[in-house]
Amino acid sequence: MLEWENFSKFDTSRLMISALVGTVIGARIFHCIFYDPGYYLANPWKIFAVWEGGLASHGGVIGLILGLAFASQRMPKGSLIMLLDRITIAAAFGGAIVRLANFANSEILGIPTGGAFGVVFDAVDQVARHPVQLYEAATYFLLSVFLLGLFFWSNVRSRRGVLTGIFMIGIFAARLMLEPFKMPQASFEAGYWASVGQSLSIPFVLFGFALVVRSWKKNDKSPLHTQSA
Repeated sequence: MLEWENFSKFDTSRLMISALVGTVIGARIFHCIFYDPGYYLANPWKIFAVWEGGLASHGGVIGLILGLAFASQRMPKGSLIMLLDRITIAAAFGGAIVRLANFANSEILGIPTGGAFGVVFDAVDQVARHPVQLYEAATYFLLSVFLLGLFFWSNVRSRRGVLTGIFMIGIFAARLMLEPFKMPQASFEAGYWASVGQSLSIPFVLFGFALVVRSWKKNDKSPLHTQSA
């Protein structure tokens, strides 16, 4: 896609590596700070034990943005938001795959339910639970299809920030709505009006709306897309 939109002369492998590294580092840092700070303060060497699990999607998004910002410094002005717009489809689809993996590995469990759609995770217990991982996976997959349709069959792709804004709104609004169906992800969040995941999602949703409104108000069209049209 980047080659199709006049980016063939840039090192896309550098962009991919920076995006991947930034995503993992950001996701890990957010998990350690917001979900289990006491444990990692007492065991700081465990911060590097990524293989033991513990990655927060909110931090992953921030790390992705910072990674692309670093890798795109030598690219034309406005390239970062253009890049973010273009990877939203893959990012939403990737989020769906991650949640399917969580389901297969009995991770991020839902609260118990008496409904017919409850799933028993034998590796954990014999309690029927909301398959909240599948709820999220379905939502993210539908979002990726929606973004794909906007990209190919509308002029939205020429407006910088709109696809990124819709991605932010869709992903984190889903988190806001589906978090009540999850078991607490942080030990200290019981009794609070919102979970950690919900509290972290609110700024992302607001930022998404701000991106969309800004782009439409300023009629902010991508010069890079115009050049390759």
